[in-house]
Amino acid sequence: MNPIRPAHAMAAALAVVAVPALAQGTVAWPTKPLRMLVGFPPGGSTDVLSRQVGQKLGDALGQQVVIDNRAGAAGNIASETVARATPDGYTILMATVSSHAINPALYRKLPFDPLRDFQPITLVATYPLVLASNPQVPAKSVKELIALARAKPGDVRFSSSGNGSPGHLSGEIFKASAGVNMTHVPYKGGAPATIALLANEVQIIFATLPGMMPHVKAGRAVALAVTTAKRTPALPDLPSIAEAGVPGFDVSSWAGIVGPAKLPAPILKRLHAETVRALEAKDLRDRLASEGANPVGNTPEQFAAFMKVEAAQWSKAVKAAGAQAD
Repeated sequence: MNPIRPAHAMAAALAVVAVPALAQGTVAWPTKPLRMLVGFPPGGSTDVLSRQVGQKLGDALGQQVVIDNRAGAAGNIASETVARATPDGYTILMATVSSHAINPALYRKLPFDPLRDFQPITLVATYPLVLASNPQVPAKSVKELIALARAKPGDVRFSSSGNGSPGHLSGEIFKASAGVNMTHVPYKGGAPATIALLANEVQIIFATLPGMMPHVKAGRAVALAVTTAKRTPALPDLPSIAEAGVPGFDVSSWAGIVGPAKLPAPILKRLHAETVRALEAKDLRDRLASEGANPVGNTPEQFAAFMKVEAAQWSKAVKAAGAQAD
């Protein structure tokens, strides 16, 4: 057997050293704080969820998870930033039903591919919207609301955070399912849409539970039903729209963590494991459940398949509503 000459031996040794330790799964990661981008302003339901999960994830990783709010274009700005980020595990995104299921159908052109340009990590939670009304509305149940809308076609107005938002599309699905004619009034954000309901500028809204429930408890709004097929443990006495008069109605919102495509396998494995472990913590699960959220924590493969199904379903809703981005 021919011996390796010294120069070749040195080259071989350098090549071994040059192989990234990351590829071998031995890198010490993370060594600095992570950024979790959120495509919506501080204080909203996605922001609150991100901070709750980010705190637990940071504790597990031994590094702070900094929440970076990049609001605008229904999550597209934050999504594009992460899609173009270096896939080193230090930049991740709290993806939502808007950014990764609705927007592909709502916008004629996106600066990113919601599936190809991202590495799914895990679905964090699904949660229902709540159908709520202004107290001055005479209808106090879903059946009474349907009767009112049929008696006065177009007079019942519902607000949302914008064309193509989950609240808007939930209303359009409700109109089609219940066979009623209602008027959509878009606003620039969830807060103005809620204020419009409280001021009786609109009669109903499909809103997130955390954002609406303080107004319901204070008597400023009336909760009629939740949009998921089953009741939520957070409001066990509130019926679902399906059981309250519209069989088969089932609409959920959701949020999950993704990173840039080509995220190294060791980092993906660690991020997934620690996020799922965080979601299994009783205090976090109880907190999310109290806000109407259903913690999930599935595999990257399951999350990828889930997003494909969601994109197809919401695309149909966008087309049926004729919705276009503002």
